[in-house]
Amino acid sequence: MARRAEEEYDYLFKVVLIGDSGVGKSNLLSRFTRNEFCLESKSTIGVEFATRTLQVEGRMVKSQIWDTAGQERYRAITSAYYRGALGAILVYDVTKPITFENISRWLKELRDHADSNIVIMLIGNKTDLLHLRAVDTQDAESFAEKEGLSFIETSALEATNVEKAFQVILAEICHIISKKNISSDEPGTGPAGGIKEGKTISVSESDSVTRRQCCST
Repeated sequence: MARRAEEEYDYLFKVVLIGDSGVGKSNLLSRFTRNEFCLESKSTIGVEFATRTLQVEGRMVKSQIWDTAGQERYRAITSAYYRGALGAILVYDVTKPITFENISRWLKELRDHADSNIVIMLIGNKTDLLHLRAVDTQDAESFAEKEGLSFIETSALEATNVEKAFQVILAEICHIISKKNISSDEPGTGPAGGIKEGKTISVSESDSVTRRQCCST
């Protein structure tokens, strides 16, 4: 019965995590989908994903979060995974300025490959490392405002704002889908619209979570 309930949802939203290697994308994914954090998380190879179904704006939404490798050699591979994404989260490490500087490059790549209506959020991760902070919050806020992105700082380790971040981006996608559906008799099927019943992408039970040995907290 639990599995049956899990399969009942109104929309399937694909969201991609983008950013340099080591900024914490994988741990944001595992914290949101399984409430786990891996202290010895290894760099993602290629692409991994996990899913979570939750209520957003009065609708049951199955979020399919894709964790893309940050290493340069995988960028040609992962660019194909931008297609069909309704949301994208750009992640940088607040303790490493270079990861914030590279956000502009990731944003350009995203806009080159993704749908023009994709919802984009900027996340500054690892706020638990207060003594190592090297990227000022105001600088990130200014960049996000200039580029038209939503912005939030998180700590995957302490679970700070992780739930909120995903709730915000999923709610923004819902708003776009609702407006599109009001003006059309048919639900949107492309990147700008919702995927009703989520039948476009098949996710097997064995593939619904990434395969790592993590500690549950």
